[in-house]
Amino acid sequence: MIYTSTASEGDLAQLVGLTHKHFIFSLKAGGDVQSHRGVLKHDDLIGKPWGSQVFSHMGAPFFLLQPSISDILNDLPRATQILYPKDIGYILITMGVAPGQRVMEAGTGSGSMTIALATAVGAEGRVISYEQKQDTQNLARKNLERVGLAARVDFKLRDIMQGFDETDADAFFLDVQNSFDYIPQVRAALKSGGFFGTLLPTFNQVEKTLYALKKNGFAFVEVCELMLRHYKSDPARLRPTDRMVAHTGYLIFARRIEPSTDPRGLELANEVGIES
Repeated sequence: MIYTSTASEGDLAQLVGLTHKHFIFSLKAGGDVQSHRGVLKHDDLIGKPWGSQVFSHMGAPFFLLQPSISDILNDLPRATQILYPKDIGYILITMGVAPGQRVMEAGTGSGSMTIALATAVGAEGRVISYEQKQDTQNLARKNLERVGLAARVDFKLRDIMQGFDETDADAFFLDVQNSFDYIPQVRAALKSGGFFGTLLPTFNQVEKTLYALKKNGFAFVEVCELMLRHYKSDPARLRPTDRMVAHTGYLIFARRIEPSTDPRGLELANEVGIES
């Protein structure tokens, strides 16, 4: 998304009303937004500064905003469980995803991570996304088209056990249940020193993946999970909200390295967990 000061035709817009009820939609001349609190015409919204207060034909108040990537991901039509923004942000930073890079993922799902990657690599970068199910890929493609990022993504339909067409990718995020089965294929697709990441829900999956990384020349392995707790923003009664986003999965990160047979490097190899 390109963030601007005023709403224009074709922009993704967000209306936020009472009790934080919100709607995300593309602005189109002649269009309208219908809600239980009334109708707002797109023509009355186009040209207004973002952050403006607007009213439906029934007089119900809304704020007109540009949605954040987090807003878009949480609103995404989905057929599978999506990655949460709390995990996605950490993944992007830890894997060094930046403008102009060529990054890969396997397990497109509904496209939440794909959207984040496509945003991070910018117009000059490229995302290659592998998925095994046609209907799932179709939904992801529609979600990317909705936010105007589909042109940055190459969608590929394949059982990834066969490996990948690409080599020398800057980073690879693997979002499949049995990550440990595909570590050799991922290694072949990554450049030397490239970043690997995956998210898994259970201890036993993590354990198998750690063994696979050790066996296939990955080092600097990290395992973590992230907890997110919101607070009520009323300054007169500041306290945690009643719910928190706790365990969503275990994150694993690693780097592809090139082991040496030189005995002088044995101590360092053992320290970073490379299997000799």
